[in-house]
Amino acid sequence: MSEPPRLVVLISGRGSNLRALAEAIRQGRLRATIAAVISNRADAAGLAFAAEQGLPTRVVPQAGLSRAAHSDALRAAVLPFEPRLVCLAGFMRLLAPTFTQAFPNRIVNIHPSLLPAFPGLDAQRQAFDYGVKISGCTVHLVDDELDHGPIVMQSAVPALDDDTAETLAARILSAEHKTYPAAVERLLHEPWGIEGRRVVFQSSQSA
Repeated sequence: MSEPPRLVVLISGRGSNLRALAEAIRQGRLRATIAAVISNRADAAGLAFAAEQGLPTRVVPQAGLSRAAHSDALRAAVLPFEPRLVCLAGFMRLLAPTFTQAFPNRIVNIHPSLLPAFPGLDAQRQAFDYGVKISGCTVHLVDDELDHGPIVMQSAVPALDDDTAETLAARILSAEHKTYPAAVERLLHEPWGIEGRRVVFQSSQSA
């Protein structure tokens, strides 16, 4: 039996989407293995979870390093694990082209808005303050621009009249935990291509 596809997950904080990926693997909804969890912060809570699960962990500190130098160090940390995909799960550091080009169309991110609306930090608060009626989350491939690469999958989340920014963010996070593993599973196990701004799965195309 062949080894499942390998993932390397990059985190900066609590790692809730790391947990969602790990749970999906445990339940058989995501046919993959997490080869390593790498953080730019030694105090990231997600590292403790990874250690509890017996997953290899690495810390690549960014202090004193330029974006390019830190990306080079990250690339050196990731390459030995030979991942099929690099999954960003709350990784709060922009990646330099030297990193993204080392893994072309193999870096995946999840963002808490329906891109291209509300890129960048505090997307949930941006959406709430703008007064949207529908928000959600987006899984996309990572390119050299912020929250920009081809879209893999999106899930819509209604903004309710009695929402606060916090309650809306909590429902978006719940959607993220379902959408991210589903998107990664499809990227790993279905044929796909890129058409313009979209990732298109052959199984989704009409005959």
